Amino acid sequence: MDLHGSFHVYDTTLRDGAQQEGLNLSVADKLAIARQLDGLGVGFIEGGWPGSNPKDTEFFRRAREELDLRHARLAAFGATRRAGVRAADDPLVGALRDSGAGVVTLVAKSHDRHVELALRTTLEENLAMVRDTVTHLREEGQTVFLDAEHFFDGYRANRAYALEVLRTAAEAGAEVVALCDTNGGMLPDWVSDVVHDVIGSTGARVGIHAHNDSGCAVANSLAAVNAGATHVQGCINGYGERTGNADLVTVVANLELKLDRSVLPTGLLREATRIAHAVADVTNVPPASRQPYVGTSAFAHKAGLHASAIKVDPDLYQHMDPVGVGNDMRLLVSDMAGRASIELKGRELGYDLSEDRELVTRVTARVKEMEQGGYTFEAADASFELLLAEEVEGTRPSYVEVESWRVITETRTAGEAISEATVKLRAEGVRYVVTGEGNGPVNALDAALREAIGQAFPEVAKFELIDYKVRILDQGHGTDAITRVLIDTTDGESSWVTVGVGANVIEASWGALVDGLTFGLRRHHR
Repeated sequence: MDLHGSFHVYDTTLRDGAQQEGLNLSVADKLAIARQLDGLGVGFIEGGWPGSNPKDTEFFRRAREELDLRHARLAAFGATRRAGVRAADDPLVGALRDSGAGVVTLVAKSHDRHVELALRTTLEENLAMVRDTVTHLREEGQTVFLDAEHFFDGYRANRAYALEVLRTAAEAGAEVVALCDTNGGMLPDWVSDVVHDVIGSTGARVGIHAHNDSGCAVANSLAAVNAGATHVQGCINGYGERTGNADLVTVVANLELKLDRSVLPTGLLREATRIAHAVADVTNVPPASRQPYVGTSAFAHKAGLHASAIKVDPDLYQHMDPVGVGNDMRLLVSDMAGRASIELKGRELGYDLSEDRELVTRVTARVKEMEQGGYTFEAADASFELLLAEEVEGTRPSYVEVESWRVITETRTAGEAISEATVKLRAEGVRYVVTGEGNGPVNALDAALREAIGQAFPEVAKFELIDYKVRILDQGHGTDAITRVLIDTTDGESSWVTVGVGANVIEASWGALVDGLTFGLRRHHR
């Protein structure tokens, strides 16, 4: 890898991103995420701070044995030596040296007040700490990047000293000096002016590390690149403490698709949506539906006016072809839908409705009527497909005939509440009566329904409920309010969402559960 000539895409999800509130990554999680990031084609993956905690030390040990990176180089993060101690004798510097990482990113104070108050040392000693640590690690054969912490605030407080920290690092052999907006308070014009000055005054290769506290992390990163920075840091999905770091996918997509700069290996940007969602699965942080480029709503269209235009030319209401980032255009069916929305959604689901105006009018009217009653189809494609199939084929897809169901909840002697559900239905000509228990009425109904249907259709055993959302629609009615339930079901290969509405949460859940199993069986029996 040409460290001098190539543009650097540097991911810090495993270190800075892991500081997000509620995000706790195991070593196995970090290894899994590193493989995904390598699949995106980033140039550098910052694995953590070896020596500062056992988990990061273990990560680098296992990474040497288990990671086979095709595109990225692993970077270890750490601090300059302590005041008054030689770099060669500092145990944390030794951990960086022994980590096995070919690249070390050193964080150094570039704000004079932080040097004096946080490090409790002199400005001269801080420069010596930078010089000594960079020189030592370079002599040990490692590539060194410098993260100039609080640089923009330090630049405003004492420009001469902030620049001197950068010159010292570059002269000692640091390949890159990354300017950190640690507090996240900068704006694009400010960043651009500072980067111009830094490059003109130091001649160093400059990078940008932006936080999102002002909502400008992506814009600040792009401003820095436009001003001459050739190294950009960020986190996938914008993870990070407080409001997060620059979303690396958004930055890279803007550079490649808007500014025509090739910063990833050819074709790998098309993996962005898949990888962003795969990382979200590992972190257990639900992906943001409105995330630029890779969110499920990023190319979703709801209004009938939009759909009419998209029917003529999709580019009329989209800033790019979603295929470029591995995403898809989605037509949302809702009470705002017009005929064009229904036609396009039908085509997406395999139905050509263009020649049947009466059918389209009927489906449109039915959708609007049902949404008036509390249903939502924009988030429940599976329920809409069942509705559409019913209108097209004349009968609603069904694999069972339900006779009845009931559920009771009782409190036993230990104070534990147990729910029991009984489901009676006919499937494949056989009558089934099944009882199921659960830790709530919906769980008990789910268990009984699956067991009953599963006796006729064994593939139901693969189906798993992975998400469950409840919304009270008319809260002024208190406990007898109309309730809407959305259920997300998977068969291990794909997932689908169904909706149910009822006078109570159990009735609404029953409708969504039956639709979820019906849709899954329909998919498997096509």
